[in-house]
Amino acid sequence: MCATDLLRYARVHRAAAVLAGVTTVTILSALFGGTRIAVPSFGGSDYSTGIPFRRELPMLSAVFLTAAFGGAMATHEEVGTSRVGRVRTAYVICLVVITCGISFAVESLAVGYGGGIVYIRSVLIWFGLALTSIRLFGNHLGWIVPLASIFPLIWFGPAWWDWTATRPADLFSWSLAALSICIGLATVTASRWRLYALRSERT
Repeated sequence: MCATDLLRYARVHRAAAVLAGVTTVTILSALFGGTRIAVPSFGGSDYSTGIPFRRELPMLSAVFLTAAFGGAMATHEEVGTSRVGRVRTAYVICLVVITCGISFAVESLAVGYGGGIVYIRSVLIWFGLALTSIRLFGNHLGWIVPLASIFPLIWFGPAWWDWTATRPADLFSWSLAALSICIGLATVTASRWRLYALRSERT
């Protein structure tokens, strides 16, 4: 794999549009993220006055990132060579790193260092859930599982498991981020074509 392969792959898979989307979401968070949304809650009194808009915005960035797995040739790419797989993996990693960099920089300027860390942690957790969603429901439905995860956060929070509201250094939330990414990557990697190839190698 070389830089030329990666650039070509990025051009075909709408890298500019994806990054424009996540940048727009981050700017919206910086400008309007402090606005509180009135929501029903079965949890504590913190949500009686609404929750800050920025807590849920990272979910949009995570869903935008799943566009890396879309495209007219998405199904054919699943049966591509290992070189294609490496290029796609590198492309997704680059998108995630750039997204986290942009998000952290903008959020840190808007609400401080800790807010930037919580924001990128939320992006990572929801990205892992979005990867699971595209494996379960298809490349264009990466939003289903992340959206479903928002409801318990809103209705039963705040709580120790609410990764949008815990401390920047909260160990459980970061463990959840690592677990979400690992599960998401595993589900995406374990396509039916790859599973078939593994079974063929063993026989």
